[in-house]
Amino acid sequence: MKKVLSVLLILAMVFMFAACGGSSEPANDGGDAETPDVIKIGFFAPVSAASAAADGKSSLNSAKLAVKLINENGGINGAQVELVDFDDGLDTTEAANIAEKLAYDDSIAAVVSGSYSGPTKVAAPIFQEAGKLMVSAYAVHPDVVNAGNLIFSQSFPGKLQGTAAAIYATETLKAKKIAIISVDLDFGATQIEAFKKQLEKMGSDAEIVYEQAIAISDSDMSSAVTAAAAAGADLIYSVNYYEQAAQVLREVGQKGLDIPVLGTEGADSFELLNIAGEYANGLYITTNMNRDDQNAETQAYIKNYVNEYGIQPDMVGASVYDAFQVLFAAMKEVGTDTEAMRAYIAGMENFDTVTGTLIRYNEDGSAVKPVQIQLVTNGEYHSAGTIDDMEVIDPANYQ
Repeated sequence: MKKVLSVLLILAMVFMFAACGGSSEPANDGGDAETPDVIKIGFFAPVSAASAAADGKSSLNSAKLAVKLINENGGINGAQVELVDFDDGLDTTEAANIAEKLAYDDSIAAVVSGSYSGPTKVAAPIFQEAGKLMVSAYAVHPDVVNAGNLIFSQSFPGKLQGTAAAIYATETLKAKKIAIISVDLDFGATQIEAFKKQLEKMGSDAEIVYEQAIAISDSDMSSAVTAAAAAGADLIYSVNYYEQAAQVLREVGQKGLDIPVLGTEGADSFELLNIAGEYANGLYITTNMNRDDQNAETQAYIKNYVNEYGIQPDMVGASVYDAFQVLFAAMKEVGTDTEAMRAYIAGMENFDTVTGTLIRYNEDGSAVKPVQIQLVTNGEYHSAGTIDDMEVIDPANYQ
């Protein structure tokens, strides 16, 4: 019995020292988290919304393409990526419901918003409260990133875009009498406010001779374009999504008006070219995608998108694709720990994306990047300039 007890005591001491002796592996400090076998990324977009279906399609296409390509190239540190996607229908209530599902699902590593400002700014606080990281692809409203430090925006805010538009309208297009036709949503109001403020700041002698906000459900632009022409406008600033923007162009063209139109990223869509047809030629837009950029990421994305879907990509899809590239880069380096990903993304600098170089993210999570000016010629978007003045493109200047 004594011998048995001695053996048992010795074995117990061996196991105790093995447990306390530690491992030769370095301690995990949270910056090199273990990667799971499958990485799930949540996603939502306005796929079924009548007024946003083209953008929803473009968003979902690019999300699927990003996941397909990363998996074909070995995934993230050997783990395959799974897309968990939802259709928000451009409805804020549905967006909130989707956010609740994704935010409190522990299997979801992070989320990308491929939707407009309305759904995204409703979802953002839910993700922040739940401790889930989200990257917004192209929503312009400041409330998105203002939700907290786990929310990032891949595009620039509406105020920045409106400011850039005012500079281009007056300095390059030499506009003196400007008519504004806009969608009656935050998207329109935010950019118009900044546009007017910049005109005042510049001391420009350009004046607003006509202004009309139109419900997103109304696609009849005839009276607004007629009134703009009657007011003597030498430029129409069209702050609309693709369908209404296309109708503005059709009215200008069909009425035989010699008035240039300056649009926004909302008009950056393959569907605008389909709806407006020949009348799209001559349209200027502020956006974040330059199709003529010869960097490898941009041209590879365009080629892959066309091969996959048989149509040209647009700003919406490119911004979604970029949002996934940002997450992929973070997950490759630090794993899927939320705080580690947040810190990595917040510290990114000069990161090459499909929409050009991401200079950095500001403290509020907004991307700092140049504004691209595109001009439709021969039915295609092409570069007509870049605004890269840091005073203009730094979102911190619009708080």
